[in-house]
Parts: sequence; structure tokens; C-alpha cells
Amino acid sequence: VCVCIWDVFVCVCQISFCLLELCVCVLQLSLLLFHWIPHIGLAVFIWQFTHRKIQFDANHVYGSKDSSSSVESKSELCTDGKPTSTKYLDRSPNVLSCSNTLHNGCHLINMQRSAPVDPTKMGVGKAIAVLTSGGDAQGMNAAVRATVRVGIYTGAKVYFVHEGYQGLVDGGGNIRQATWESVSMMLQLGGTVIGSARCQDFRSKEGRAKAACNLVKLGITNLCVIGGDGSLTGANEFRSEWSELLQILLKAGKITAEEAKRSSHLNIVGMVGSIDNDFCGTDMTIGTDSALHRIMEVVDAITTTAQSHQRAFILEVMGRHCGYLALVTALACGADWVFIPEMPPEEGWEDHLCRRLTYQRSIGNRLNVIIVAEGALDRHGKPITCDIIKNMVTKKLGFDTRATILGHVQRGGTPSAFDRILGSRMGVEAVMALLEATPDTPACVVSLSGNMAVRLPLMECVQVTKEVTKAMAEGRFEEAVKLRGKSFENNWNTYKLLAHVTARDVKSNINIAILNVGAPCAGMNAAVRSAVRIGILQGHNMLAVHDGFDGLAHGTIEPMAWGYVGGWTGKGGSNLGTKRSLPASMIEEISLNIAKFNIHALVIIGGFEAYVGGLELVTAREKYEELCIPLVVIPATVSNNVPGSDFSIGADTALNTITTTCDRIKQSAAGTKRRVFLIETMGGFCGYLATMAGLAAGADAAYIYEEPFGIHDLETNVEHLLEKMKTTVKRGLVLRNEKCNANYTTDFLFNLYSEEGKGVFDCRKNVLGHMQQGGTPTPFDRNFGTKMGAKAVLWLTDKLKECYRHGRIFANTPDSACVLGMKKRAMIFQPLSDLKEDTDFEHRIPKTQWWLKLRPILKILAKYKINLDTSETATMEHVIKKRGTV
Repeated sequence: VCVCIWDVFVCVCQISFCLLELCVCVLQLSLLLFHWIPHIGLAVFIWQFTHRKIQFDANHVYGSKDSSSSVESKSELCTDGKPTSTKYLDRSPNVLSCSNTLHNGCHLINMQRSAPVDPTKMGVGKAIAVLTSGGDAQGMNAAVRATVRVGIYTGAKVYFVHEGYQGLVDGGGNIRQATWESVSMMLQLGGTVIGSARCQDFRSKEGRAKAACNLVKLGITNLCVIGGDGSLTGANEFRSEWSELLQILLKAGKITAEEAKRSSHLNIVGMVGSIDNDFCGTDMTIGTDSALHRIMEVVDAITTTAQSHQRAFILEVMGRHCGYLALVTALACGADWVFIPEMPPEEGWEDHLCRRLTYQRSIGNRLNVIIVAEGALDRHGKPITCDIIKNMVTKKLGFDTRATILGHVQRGGTPSAFDRILGSRMGVEAVMALLEATPDTPACVVSLSGNMAVRLPLMECVQVTKEVTKAMAEGRFEEAVKLRGKSFENNWNTYKLLAHVTARDVKSNINIAILNVGAPCAGMNAAVRSAVRIGILQGHNMLAVHDGFDGLAHGTIEPMAWGYVGGWTGKGGSNLGTKRSLPASMIEEISLNIAKFNIHALVIIGGFEAYVGGLELVTAREKYEELCIPLVVIPATVSNNVPGSDFSIGADTALNTITTTCDRIKQSAAGTKRRVFLIETMGGFCGYLATMAGLAAGADAAYIYEEPFGIHDLETNVEHLLEKMKTTVKRGLVLRNEKCNANYTTDFLFNLYSEEGKGVFDCRKNVLGHMQQGGTPTPFDRNFGTKMGAKAVLWLTDKLKECYRHGRIFANTPDSACVLGMKKRAMIFQPLSDLKEDTDFEHRIPKTQWWLKLRPILKILAKYKINLDTSETATMEHVIKKRGTV
């Protein structure tokens, strides 16, 4: 045995010696090749360079027939496999190429890209002028601020044109170069700081020639116009005759040939600023949301006095040719009747209106609200005014009636958070569109579709807007509503559904239960009201479940009639009561009560708990047959962290609360100066509120969980504020999401800023807390909640028909339990089970969040030196279909 062991040991030693000799040989070979490595690398580099140079020369000198297809194939290799998703970092001013590809019913003109371009050098040697024209609108200043700062960021010179087109014609001191500091403290101001005026001189060719001369002398070849359709039409006419104007100026000797050559073409980009929202092609124009805020403030105030005296109130809102303000106001306050220009009332509307008002009083309502657009007409084209309606109601019904004309109060006041963010996004996109434009690029208007920035051919939008007016004049009212766009049409259809207060004679024997889950938020009650009334109109029995899943387990369930939810639209919080409890621990009790109360469908309105609770109910279907019923989750949370939806009910109200608070805090530093404020916002691990409030309030930084930060980032922020204190803007604003980092707490950041700012600035901190969940809902949340509630119940009605088998309801497919959410351009239903992969359950957030692409804009507007490389290029879309009919 010992001999065998010895033999094995000897063999192992021999093998080890062999391996050692092999290693020595490899080492010697490496030493021999070491001296040749630089020569080999140089040879490879020379070969690659020569090969690419030959390819380049072949394509450009000999003009390959396949050059256009090669450019097209390159565009198809854009990031994420999306031809239209070119990054801002990769933008270059190259030619637009037409594509016949259909995209959401529109024809796109895809932006092609060549070599990557440094965005901070895109505007070098160029000049941009920005003006506001026509009627003023809240949010215009946000657009001006973004245009100036992003223009400067790209290296361009940016000029203010004061007093609109009149300033462009008069020139001189009306056209002044803008600086970074000159647009500070503009965000929270209403109207337009650079002034607006109606200009008759610009309507004549002589006036436009003067304007052209003023631009040429300053080397301005890019014009950004913020205004309505008249202002934008004038800009397009100015651009189309630019060459002719240059020839006139040359002949008159007012400009030199060199100046004419340098300014050979004019680029135009428009942003629509109008409180009426009367421009076709965009869901919302700058100023509309703020005007709705002013209107709803008045409506809420009037409601209290009207209830005290059992009065009928008639409110006239702006909208000479467009009824958007009146329509959304009617939806947001639950008005009894609305008059809009696009859809005059049927013959005999007087008797119909009186019947409806009488019915409302008979079911216990103490007030009536009627909304009238200033341009409302009857079927014969006669105006319908407040006085006409007031006299008719008083005479026929004897009601104590009052009329209020809001007038220009709707144009005034502080812009809403929505308008500030919209103006900022549009300003960024407008600058990029100008710098990418070529002489062949059509004049475009930057607009909003869902939550996406899009570019539309300006004159196509103007043409469709004129088509609406023509359709109304010719009595084609249904077509006029459709031409206004999907958003307007959806609002009108929802209003029509809710306006019919007579329930069906035949009942469906379907019981639909509604519950609120998670933390309360503004807008929940609007969704409940809408769902209940649409359900009743469908013939269903609607059940209220109090206190969330706890109420469903303990049987605190009661029926809801039409009047049960009266006046709920404008109320904050949750009237049904809500808790954070999840159903898993009480699933058996829940299934028993579903059977006891014969519940056929569920509407769950709430935040992340509602989403997780819905998943738990779906999982339990395998064990409890009673849970095999359709259910829909409506996202409602200030955190905006529910997977499957870009927006949640309640987030807009919270955002406006934070923005208003930030405005007041910044104002408090106006006298003391040299002060930095640190504000903590809600949101859990979701940084939506901190980021969007940062954009709306003009913050210097916003710390969020989704974008990790360390000590070097904090050092950069402190240095940024130290530099800022050397300028004329001696104040700072920093936002922190409550759970952005476990170690860098609000107290830690406060102490850090206080220590590092010693002698330069002092620091103050504010924790906003639960005030973000309170307050009356904003017009956006009321309207959004109303539409979501209505759509959810209509979907359940259809789903119940699909799931009706052998005399009972049985739903166990994934698509019978969905989240109703807003995704990009539409409200869609997505199965709960499909959304699990996109959910970070540990941190209660979706894995992909659209608003993260806006983070670079926040940093650039705060003057950080970063690359704008995470936002996608807006595509040019046609609003007129290729078939030629509007």
C-alpha cells in the first residue's frame, strides 16, 4: 500500500513539473510578442480608417442610388428599435423625410439623424427671438423662460421681442438680448412679462418688411411665436414671403447683400397660448388649465351661497368660438346644463331645461348650476345669453336665479402647475425644433397629445381650426365636435352620459360594489360619483363599501341612489372611507360577503394598495369561486406610483399644493436674500411629485430614489448654489422625496447645506406632510376622475355580458381583472397579471416611469452643465389624413 501511495505522489510531481515548464514557455512567447503589439494596433487602425474613407467617398462622390434607402435603414437602428425616438443628444439639423407609415391614425414625418451632436453646441452662431402675441394666458412666462434658458444652453443668442408683433415692427429697444437671470422669478407670474399687443402694422407688407429688417440687422433667423391661431397664421405668412421681403429691403438699400445671404431663410415654431383651448391638434393649450382653476374657484364659492338660499346660478365663461372651458367646467362641477357653440341645444330646449331643474329640486338638491359659453347659440344661430336663461327660468319656474359673468378674471392669477410644466416642455421642444429646422422644414407648432410632446404642421392645424368654425356655421355640429379632437369629444360624450338623469325602466339585476383603498386623495369622490351614476343609468344596482377591504370583509355595504353622491365632485378626501388593509388576511370573509350581497363586479379606487389588493383577489380565484367576478382598479394616489397608468387621480391636486407652497416660500426670501430652502415632499419611493414640483416651481435640485445620488452629487449641488449666490438671483430651492435615501435624510441635507453655506447663504427646511393629500380637487383631477369612473363602469357592463354563463357570472381570465390607466394618448385597460413584471413590489413603484425623461430639463433650466440625452424627439405628425378629407 505504501509503495502504491509513493508511486501516485511521484506521478503528481512529474505532472506539476510539466505544467511549470509550459507556463515558462508561454511567458517567453509573451515577452517576444510584447514589442510587436503597438505595431499591430497601428496597422489595424490605419486599415479601418482607409476602409471607412473609401466607403465615405463612394457614397458622397459617386451618389449611390441606394443612398436614400441607406439613410432610412440607419434611422431604423435608433435606440430601443424606435425610428422616431432619436435622443436629444443625437440631434442634428438634418432634413426631414416623409414617411407613409400610419401611427395612431396620423402620418408621421420621422426625424432622421446623422453623427451625434453636442447639444451645447447646436445653437452656436445662431440667434432666436421669442415673442408673445394676441390674448395673454397664464403659463406664457414659463414657455418664454424655457425658450431663453434652453436657447442659451445650446449656445445660441436669445432675444426678447417686447409687445408682440408691434415690437417686431418698431424694433429698437423692443428687441433686447435675454440673459439667464432676466427670466428668473417668471414662473409664478400670470400673463406675459414681455408684453403682448394687437398689431395692425404687421398686417401690411410694409410693416412686415420693417420687422424683417429689424431681424436681419440682429442676425435673427429663428422666431418662436407664442399665441393663438391668428398670431401663428401671421407668423407663417411672414415666413412664406421672407425671400420677397429681403429683395424689397435690398432694393431699398436697407440691408446689404451679405446680410441678405446670411439671413436667407426664416425658421418659425409656434406654441399655442390661449385660455379657450380653441386650437385644433393639441389636447391642451397653454393657459387653459389655469383658466379652469379660476373658474372652479368661483363655482365652489358660488355653490356655498346658492345652497344657503336654494338658488339657481347661471355662469358665463369665456369661449367665443370654443366651448371647452364651459364643457370641462360642467363636468368638473356637475352642472345641470351646459351651452356650448359646437353643439347648440335641440328645439324646445327651454322646456327640457325646466324639467331637469324641477327634477333636481324634487330629489332634494338645493341649488342648480347652468354653465354658458359666451359664444353659445341656438339652432337658428341666435345667441343664448345669461339674461335670456335667467328670465326664462324665473318666469317659468319662479326660482330665485342669479347670473354671473366671469370675464377677464379667467385670464388672471398664478399659472397652475400643469401650465408651468406644459410651457416649460413646449419651450424646450420649440428650441430643438428651431435648431433642427432647414429651409425645407414646414413651420410647425409644438403641442400636447396625451402626455407626449408632438410637432404638427402649423397651417394644417389652422386649416382644421377653420373647418370647425365652418362646420358650426353650416349646422354640422356632430362633425364640429369630432374636429375639435379626441379630448373634446370624450368630454362631450361623458357629459351627455351623466346629464341624462332618468334611469332605465328595465333593471339589469347586476350589483356593482365600489370601494376606496389606500390613502385618501382629492378626486376619489368625483370618480365614485361618476361610476355610481353611470351604473344607475345602465340599470345596475350600485353598492357602497365603506373603509376599503375591511368594509368588504365586515359587511359594511349599502346601496347608493342617484342623490347619494350629489355634490361629491368638488369634495376632497374619501367620503366612502378608506384603509390601507390588504385582502389576503381576510379573503374568506370577503368571499362570503361577495356571495351574501350578490356582488357581480368590483370597482377598486385607490393607490398601490388597490393594485396589490386586486392582484391578491385574482390569485385567490383558484380557491374561492365567489371571487371569479370582473374587477377594475382606478389609480388614485398623490404618489402617482400605480403600474399601468401615467397619471393617477389626486396627483395633480398634490402637485399644485406643493407648487403654491414653494411660491410662497421663495417669495419669503425676496427680502432676506441669500437663502436656500429645503422642502420634503410625499410620494414614498416614487419621485414624481418632487420632480414635477421642481419643474413647476423652478427648483435647483430634486432628490429622488429613482436617480441615485452620492456625496459627489451633493457637493456639486452645494457648489452650484454658491455660484448662484454670486448672481442677482440670491435664493435657492431644493426638493427632496421623502424616501429618496435612507442615509441622506432631510435633516442631514439641511445640516450639510447649512455648514457648507456658512458666510454665503443660510438654509431653512420645510416638511409639507399631509397637507399634500388634502384640499379640494383641481379641475384636472375632477375631470380625470369623472371620465375614469364612467369608463370603468361601461367596461364592466360589457365584461359582465362576456362572462355570463349558464345563468351566472364567472370571470377567471386575466383580462377580467384590469387596471384602467392613461398611457401616452389614451385610457386603456391592462390585465393586472400582465403588469406584475413591470412592478417593483419592494419599493412600490413601476419599473418604467415616463416622467424620468423630464429630469434633464429640470437640471438644464437650473443651469447645470449636463447633456440633454434622455428625452425623445417629438415627431412631426399630420392632423389631416392622407385621404384628403378633414
